[in-house]
Amino acid sequence: MLRGNVFHRGEERYLPLYEAKLIHHYDHRRATYENGDTRDVSAEEKADPETVSLPRYWVPEPEVQARLAGRWDRPWLLGWRDITNTTNERTVIAGVLPQVGVGHTLPLMLLAASNKVVYFGILINLSTLALDYVARQNVGGTHLTFFIFKQMPLLPPDTYTQPLLWLPAATLLYFLTPRVLELTYTAHDLSPWALDLGYTGPPFVWDEERRFLLRCELDALYFHLYGINREDADYILETFPIVRRKDEQRHGDYRTKRVILEIYDAMAAASRTGQPYQTRLDPPPADPRVAHKG
Repeated sequence: MLRGNVFHRGEERYLPLYEAKLIHHYDHRRATYENGDTRDVSAEEKADPETVSLPRYWVPEPEVQARLAGRWDRPWLLGWRDITNTTNERTVIAGVLPQVGVGHTLPLMLLAASNKVVYFGILINLSTLALDYVARQNVGGTHLTFFIFKQMPLLPPDTYTQPLLWLPAATLLYFLTPRVLELTYTAHDLSPWALDLGYTGPPFVWDEERRFLLRCELDALYFHLYGINREDADYILETFPIVRRKDEQRHGDYRTKRVILEIYDAMAAASRTGQPYQTRLDPPPADPRVAHKG
């Protein structure tokens, strides 16, 4: 019997075996198996917080627990796509996913650190265009190996407890947590992750436009955190031709670049004047009004 994407046979439970193509940035339901092949999960399907990705294979739950025992104590996982290329739309694709089995194309980050800020920061950092640009200079084939992955210029953990650029009384976590929470917690199967972020409410509604703005805010902020000036940020954004082409096809201009730089400027002005940065999102990120009911 299948309950969600967990297979039950008597008292035994079999967890889904996730492949890399099932995940994407802030999306643990990017694709699903259907009739022996994968297809993208539609935005309409993702709007249902009960929707899960179905795998091709299942593995016994005790096997997964045995592999993680003594190495990982969280009820969720962080992983990244091993198969990649510098000519793809994006080179680094990492994400949070439920505690499931994983195939060899989806390596895991089993970190020794107990501070959840470390995992939280890594997830955001790996999803930024600024870091992706650096990765493109280092990946020489079609694999994002552990060797390359360990050399990624991630910001140190204490970055996230530093004062916010335009609001010294608040830390960076104050700004980041609600944005990443809304982006990642869109289905019930990631409730343990939400709990680790201090949230006990229902998942957030999958809204493409809100998600676009949330990610633009994170990308703009990370350009600032890396100390990248506006001219260089402009140049970096021009090195993602597939992102540009898709934007121009759908919106008539390179919307991602335009909005990120507009937000970058707004953040720079806020930092310069001391006036708080005003998000374009209404309701604001992770507001209960954009969560599912009950």
